Amino acid sequence: MLYRRFGRTELQMPVFTCGAMRYQQSWNDRDAIAPQNQKNLEACVERALAAGMNHIETARGYGTSEGQLGRILPRLPRDKIIVQTKVGPEADPQRFVKTVAHSMSLLKVDYLDLLALHGINSEERLDWSVRKGGCLQAALQLKKEGRCRFVGFSSHAGPRITVPAVNDGRFDYANLHWYWVNPCNDPALQAAARHDMGVLIISPNDKGGKLYQPPEKLVKLCAPLSPMVFNDLWCLARKEVHTLSIGAMRPTDYDEHLKALAFMKSDAEARAAFGPVEERLRKEMERVLGKHWLENWHVGLPEWDATPGGVNIFEILRLGNFAKALDMVEFGKMRYNLLGNADHWFPGNRADKLDGLDLTPVLKNSPVAAQIPAALAEAHEILAGKEVKRLGKH
Repeated sequence: MLYRRFGRTELQMPVFTCGAMRYQQSWNDRDAIAPQNQKNLEACVERALAAGMNHIETARGYGTSEGQLGRILPRLPRDKIIVQTKVGPEADPQRFVKTVAHSMSLLKVDYLDLLALHGINSEERLDWSVRKGGCLQAALQLKKEGRCRFVGFSSHAGPRITVPAVNDGRFDYANLHWYWVNPCNDPALQAAARHDMGVLIISPNDKGGKLYQPPEKLVKLCAPLSPMVFNDLWCLARKEVHTLSIGAMRPTDYDEHLKALAFMKSDAEARAAFGPVEERLRKEMERVLGKHWLENWHVGLPEWDATPGGVNIFEILRLGNFAKALDMVEFGKMRYNLLGNADHWFPGNRADKLDGLDLTPVLKNSPVAAQIPAALAEAHEILAGKEVKRLGKH
């Protein structure tokens, strides 16, 4: 395993993290735990530790995850593992503190190495966190008391939310969405580096392209790398990034990611491996979508809450681009059909909410404004399906 300094925490963080969202039994934390599921969870943790992945990352919102981990953590050498949980901010910071205490009791730990304010995805939740007397101040008091060593935040949002959270200056680290299919949080990465913050990338398998079920076209374009290994190398090539959270469902799910380590003996070797793949992917997208569109589709777009119908134009066009150019249709459907059903975790509506509405005023700063209505309609035609609910309660 390779390790990186996790910003100003000075923790030596493995480049792959044992994420605990997918190997838990249930999203209902009151469910009785089946022996076979507990056995699988413990096998996942043991496999991760054997590979050097000594950072275990979970959340209060991950159903039975914390309680199940609490059955194995007391058997592990506490000073050899890095335990992180995430708790959502509240309007009342005392409720937040009580929830942190509940998480710790489930995990059966006396202290957390890393505590994150979970899901700072909106202005409201950012305000609950950073305002005077808010949840960040309460978390920092827990740090002062020795209940946690470092305080960070997680966010599914883009720079509109993540950059102000980073620039608050009091967080030690951030969990962010950022990968080849969605690098829009680049300003947050740069800001985190200026503040010497640790950076964990959330869900590189799933939100990073549903790479555990890649389309044949993507597999061929990434060869001889797998899409997973390509994305791992691409993300970890940025020194601002310290670890990727790998959400395993079974012990073997780590195996493909661990193959990336063979290409990481030096920066030059890593770039020699993923660089040609990135160039092929870019050229294919340019061939299918056109260079002008590819360079300009995202420029001057309004935020979803400034758009008629609350339509999330950026996300719809992004998902449509990858579906058209790289056959990433199932990935696009998975994300697209969450729109309108995922609250602050994935805000905004689908393109069908635009029926009869005029986009002209909000697209005045777009170089490709004339093409966008047709592109939205095409994306809806490709991706629309049964609307889905987001997993978990956060």
